[in-house]
Amino acid sequence: MPLVVALSLTACAAPEEENRGAAAAGDPSAVAAVSINDSPDQNRIIPAKDDTVAALLPPEKAAAGKLVIGVGAAGAGFPPLAFAATDNKTLIGNEPDVAVAIAGILGLEPVLENTSWENLFIGLDSGRFDLGASNITVTEERKLKYDFVTYRLDNLAWLAKKGAGVTITEPADIAGKKVAVGSGTNQEKILVEWAEEVKRAGLPEVEIKYYQTNQATFLALGSGQIDLYLGPSPAAAYQVATTGTSEIVGTYSGAGADLQGKIALTTKKDNGLIEAYAAALDKLIESGDYAKILQRWNLTNEAVDKAEVNPPGLPLEAK
Repeated sequence: MPLVVALSLTACAAPEEENRGAAAAGDPSAVAAVSINDSPDQNRIIPAKDDTVAALLPPEKAAAGKLVIGVGAAGAGFPPLAFAATDNKTLIGNEPDVAVAIAGILGLEPVLENTSWENLFIGLDSGRFDLGASNITVTEERKLKYDFVTYRLDNLAWLAKKGAGVTITEPADIAGKKVAVGSGTNQEKILVEWAEEVKRAGLPEVEIKYYQTNQATFLALGSGQIDLYLGPSPAAAYQVATTGTSEIVGTYSGAGADLQGKIALTTKKDNGLIEAYAAALDKLIESGDYAKILQRWNLTNEAVDKAEVNPPGLPLEAK
C-alpha cells in the first residue's frame, strides 16, 4: 500500500536565493502531502526506444543490449532517492527511476545492482557498471576519473533532533558539536572545511562522526549521541516527514558557498557513453517524463532545465 508522507519543501531551497549559498533555517511546518509508493510494484515510466539517441551508443554497448546500473544504496538506502521496497529487496526511488528511463530511451535492458558507496566507484572503475545513479555530486576531483551528465540540483540539509533550538547558517554555529556525515561524500568535504574554519577561529572543535547506515545515524541523532547530521536534502526531508523526531535547521548548496551543486549520472571517463546519456536525459525532459519521475518522489524543486555534460563541480581546493 502506498505510504503517504509530508516532505519539507524548504529543504530544497535554492542556495543562490540565500546569502552566498550559506545555510538557511528550514521551516518544518511548510509541507506538502504526497503519496509515495513504497511497494515493489512501481509501474515505472519506461519510454520507448529513440533510434536517434540510441545511435549515439558505441556499437559494442548497443550490441550488449543491457545497461548495468550501479546504485550505492546498500543497507537501509537513502529514501526517497534509492531504497528497498516493502518486500525488503526491490530497489526503488528516484535514482533507479531516472536510470531505468534512460535505459528505455537507449533501447537497453536496465540491470539494477545495489551496492555500497565505495563499491559503486570500484564498479565504475572496472567497467562492471555502465552507469552510476546514486546522488553523486559533480566535483572537479571526480571529473579526473569520471564523466557526468547532470539530472538534479544538489542541496544539503542540516538535521537536528526536533526542538534542539539551533539554526545553522555559518561554521561558528557548529562549534563544539558532534556532527555525522557520510564517508567519502562531498558533504564530508564541506563539513571538514567548516570544522577547519571553526578551529582557526579558536572556537571549540567540531567532532565528526561516521556511521555505516542512515538508520544508525538517525538513531544516534534521536538518542543525543550526535547533535547534527549533514546530508542530502531529500533524505533529510524524508526523515523529518516520516518520523517527526527531527527537524531541518539549515540548508546549503552541495558544491559550497559560491556554486550550485549538481547531481549527475556517472560513468567511467572517456568510455564513449556520456553523450548518449545526455541526449537520453534531454529527451526525458522534452517529453515530460522527467518531470513526472521527480514529481512522484516530491523532488520537483531539484529539477534541471537540461542535461549538462561535465559542468563546473566542487573545486579541488575545497577538499
